[in-house]
Amino acid sequence: MLCAGKKSYFAAAAVCIITVTSMLAVSYLRLQRLSHQPKVIQEGRRCRGKIANSTITALKGNKTFIVSPYFDDRESKVTRVIGIVHHEDVKQLHCWFCCQPNGKMYVSKAKIDVHSDRFGFPYGAADIVCLEPENCDPTHVSIHQSPHGNIDQLPRFEIKNRKAETFSVDFTVCISAMFGNYNNVLQFIQSMEMYKILGVQKVVIYKNNCSHLMEKVLKFYIEEGTVEIIPWPINSHLRVSSKWRFMQDGTHIGYYGQITALNDCIYRNMERSKYVVLNDADEIILPLKHPDWKTMMRSLQEQNPGTGVFLFENHIFPETVSSHMFNISSWNTVPGVNILQHVYREPDRKHVINPRKMIVDPRKVIQTSVHSVLRAYGNSVNVPMDVALIYHCRKALQRDLPRESLIRDTTLWRYNSSLIMNVNKVLSQTMLQAQK
Repeated sequence: MLCAGKKSYFAAAAVCIITVTSMLAVSYLRLQRLSHQPKVIQEGRRCRGKIANSTITALKGNKTFIVSPYFDDRESKVTRVIGIVHHEDVKQLHCWFCCQPNGKMYVSKAKIDVHSDRFGFPYGAADIVCLEPENCDPTHVSIHQSPHGNIDQLPRFEIKNRKAETFSVDFTVCISAMFGNYNNVLQFIQSMEMYKILGVQKVVIYKNNCSHLMEKVLKFYIEEGTVEIIPWPINSHLRVSSKWRFMQDGTHIGYYGQITALNDCIYRNMERSKYVVLNDADEIILPLKHPDWKTMMRSLQEQNPGTGVFLFENHIFPETVSSHMFNISSWNTVPGVNILQHVYREPDRKHVINPRKMIVDPRKVIQTSVHSVLRAYGNSVNVPMDVALIYHCRKALQRDLPRESLIRDTTLWRYNSSLIMNVNKVLSQTMLQAQK
């Protein structure tokens, strides 16, 4: 009986502890929620402050850089600001909302969510998330480390995605970031024309810098309506690395802030594109069972209902191994790689997982990294290689492989006649064939 009594006592004590802990947790979450609620700090005034026009805006003395705010009502009515912060030193930020026409000024304490894929660098992509006032739909927001001060001295940022739109395009490709005086002109044109053949209507490029020749090509695609350029002067604010992992070399952020740009591109296109494609300019998702992306994605969605993220396996086609086919003389004066001559891919390596790139439903993504999403609604699916693969023409990863160990894969040649005709058209209209 004594043992039974002790057991009952301990059971009751355990229940009591669990109950008290649960109550404390609920109370803590309620207090946290209340601390982030918007508070009126001023009334009866006009919204002031200079509207920020730069893609990247530094907040004074705060190790915080603002890219762009977006309205996000998927869970609650919030402004989600895509930015870059120092992962240790930025502890507190506030959103300042000015509501017109009533002239009320609201301040909300921000939740600062630094993305987990920082790869050791001190600065990383961050979501700065603020609850919006319930009784107004602010068009602009200012960000400050304090809930007090003079908003007239703070830059104001337009809150995008405030109005839901019908999709203007099916596929948007996000390329981040173009840097290093980029001059792989021929391969870029070929990739662009392949994207268009496969069904892309818009390509968004976060451009740090490129060659003069490349500028001419970008101008052509901008005027055509295919390309949208987002200026990306990140090295004006931070010491950037061209590598993805921190090397203790004094740099602040990896790969020219690629992850921040990718997240911004998803939110930028959330209301205007059915799908967003995250890959580099030397990568093409090649369907093997379908003629284009639209039919491929329709099939994949039917097979995987509720899925918002489709991951495609990367395969290297070394630019050092060439075929004699499609040696087009008029292309030889254009700098860059001719992808039609590179149809040998490296075999898979044991114990090495091929990285993947993605086609996503942007409305189901909360945070993304380069090769996977970090947070999303719904499932992620690895697309089998017999459905599609990423054609990635670049420097070899397995440099010592003899040619006979490579796999001949001429999938790209299915598109050769359309691709050659379209590339020649671009070259003639940009007069690059005459370049020496």
